[in-house]
Amino acid sequence: MSGRRRSATWTCALGLGGTLLFAPLHAREPGAPPGWHDDATSRLEALALLQSLNAELLSHPSATLTLERWCDTHHLASEAKIVAERVKGEDKPLPPEARDQLQIGPDEPVRYRRVQLACGTHVLSEADNWYVPSRLTAEMNHQLDTTDMPFGKVVQALHFRRQTLSAELLWSPLPQGWENAATLPMSGQGALAMPHHLLQHRAVLFDQSNRPFSLVVESYTSQVLGFDPPG
Repeated sequence: MSGRRRSATWTCALGLGGTLLFAPLHAREPGAPPGWHDDATSRLEALALLQSLNAELLSHPSATLTLERWCDTHHLASEAKIVAERVKGEDKPLPPEARDQLQIGPDEPVRYRRVQLACGTHVLSEADNWYVPSRLTAEMNHQLDTTDMPFGKVVQALHFRRQTLSAELLWSPLPQGWENAATLPMSGQGALAMPHHLLQHRAVLFDQSNRPFSLVVESYTSQVLGFDPPG
C-alpha cells in the first residue's frame, strides 16, 4: 500500500492498458479497505473517486483493462496485473427479466459463470454472467466449461458490442442533496464505514449480427478504494 499523498481525483481520467492474466483459484474474500477517516474531506474524495471510476468503466468496453489501469494509478499492487479467478460450485438463477433481454424463449438453455477480478490481494470486482450456449461456437462452449479463461476473451471472435442497462452507485459517502446544504455532514469517530459493494453495472452483450448472447452483472467492491486516502 503506497504511503504517497495524492490530490483528489475530480475529473474522469480516460485510458486503458495492461495485460490480462487468469488463474484457476477458489473464491476469496476481499480484504478490509484502508482506514479512510470519517470526515467531510474523505467523504468528498471517496465520492469523486467513485464517480471517476464509474465514468471510466462506462467509457470503455473492457472492465478488466479499466481496472488494471485503476490498479496501476492507485498503486494497489507492486505489479498492476488483473487476474480473473473463476468461482466454481456456485450458481444463481436467471433474473426474471433476462429472457426478454436475451430474446430467448422459456425453454432455451442458459448457463452461468461467476468470476472475480483481483489486483494483487485486492478483489476489485465480482461478475455474474448468464449466457446462451446455442449462440456460441462449440469451441467457445468447451473453453467456458473447462478453463478459467475470461468470458470476453473466449467470445472475442463474435466481435461483440456491449449495451449498458444500468450503472448504479450502491453507496454514496454523502447524503442526497449535500451540495445544497450549508455545511457538509459532521465528522464521525474512527474509520469511514463502507459496504462490500460500491458500484454495480448490468449489461447485455450482442454479437455482430445484433443477437444478444450474454447478460452480465458486475459488482465493484470497496477494494477499489483499497489505497491510502488522497487528502
